[in-house]
Amino acid sequence: EVQRLNQQLEEKNGEIQQMINQPPFEKEREILRLQKSLAEREKAQATSDVLCRSLTDETHQLQRKLASTAEMCQHLAKCLEEKQRKEKGNSNDQIPTEIPNQVFLLLLYNETSLQALICNLQDENRMLKQKVAHV
Repeated sequence: EVQRLNQQLEEKNGEIQQMINQPPFEKEREILRLQKSLAEREKAQATSDVLCRSLTDETHQLQRKLASTAEMCQHLAKCLEEKQRKEKGNSNDQIPTEIPNQVFLLLLYNETSLQALICNLQDENRMLKQKVAHV
């Protein structure tokens, strides 16, 4: 273990000596390359941050929309129950199924579109993470 560490230390010292012995213009070129690389990473990180904030905002908007949709569906279900109770009290006719079907279709549409949007956001998030990891 000590020999391995001494060997690594010698290698690092060799790299340092090599950098010290480089002509000044090569040192400057290496510094410029590293600065450019750092600037690119900072730009990618800033872009990633903006996109993450945007996704967070969009997620909050979707959560609010889902909550309001659920509230509306609950209200429609209560109205439907009241209507059914009134109809049962007035007659023994069969209860129309159009309103429950409408509520069901509304719920199905909202859930389907929300699931599709969530999948799109997850795919976009995964791609952004891959880009950040690549950078």
